[in-house]
Amino acid sequence: MNMEFKRKLPIPKDIKEMFPLGEKYTAMREKCVEEVKDIIAGRDDRFLLIIGPCSADNEDAVLDYLNRLKRVSEEVKEKVLIIPRIYTNKPRTNGTGYKGMLHQPDPNVAEDMLKGIIMIRETFIRAAKETEFFCADEMLYPENHRYLSDVLSYVAVGARSAENQFHRLTASGLEVAVGMKNPTSGDFSVMMNSITAAQNSHTFIYRNWEVVSAGNPYAHAILRGYMNKRGRSLPNYHYEDLRTVCDMYHESGLANPAIIVDTNHANSGKKYLEQVRIAKEVMHSRRFSEDIGQLVKGLMIESYIEDGNQPIGGCVYGKSITDPCLGWEKSERLIYDITEML
Repeated sequence: MNMEFKRKLPIPKDIKEMFPLGEKYTAMREKCVEEVKDIIAGRDDRFLLIIGPCSADNEDAVLDYLNRLKRVSEEVKEKVLIIPRIYTNKPRTNGTGYKGMLHQPDPNVAEDMLKGIIMIRETFIRAAKETEFFCADEMLYPENHRYLSDVLSYVAVGARSAENQFHRLTASGLEVAVGMKNPTSGDFSVMMNSITAAQNSHTFIYRNWEVVSAGNPYAHAILRGYMNKRGRSLPNYHYEDLRTVCDMYHESGLANPAIIVDTNHANSGKKYLEQVRIAKEVMHSRRFSEDIGQLVKGLMIESYIEDGNQPIGGCVYGKSITDPCLGWEKSERLIYDITEML
């Protein structure tokens, strides 16, 4: 094979033993997992808000952001369950650029996957112990999920991964709610097929084991916009799009119909300030239609301390080095506005 085998990495069990979450926080995390599931299933009528940086590139800045978010979370918790994003591995459209904390614990230093595995686990544990938040991440590499399987409360499968068999099968064996994004082509039928696959039981090979998954009844849709054949970003958060997915759910017989709307990515054309308008339009659609109100269970928002983004090596604290994010003051105001619209 035309690759260098640098070193054999510790298995997830060993990493978990070296960096344990602890009994107290394990119990708190399990409660959070069930709360998310209850919202997806409609047993809890609170709104789910998955919010945070596009990528976790600086541990201290991420924890600073989470501590700010915790204060707001306490104020809105009767109506909104906030699950912070700590996205530690990033898909790259053409394979280049910053691939996340897993690859580069320090964005300015060469890749070191062992340090990355340790750092991402320590970051999630630090988030739990400092803020009592149990966060979300994207499952970019299914075999790596077990390094974090006991600390996450929510998992997303990205637009480029939702058509992948291994992602679908792995999602079917996760204990947490899993959001399956529409593919970059925007084909809703592909997204619905991915949800169907994730909700069913499968036999497959995972980390050199033959495994049988139980099926994940909390797999659901994430709408993130799409790209047309000319590479132009187009949205799919409008009322008509929500109505279409609602009808597809009714015809599918899938368990726990649910949609999370991603307000950034192709929905905003990566114009991060548009997230405010998009979020409010989705909230209006929920109020206009009872069916849509019951189906749209939450929003996904890219937010950080400072507005926008900067190149790798930029010196602005709390500013994204990947996709542009909504700054803290605007994010805080948006959270309160969303709560008032419920």
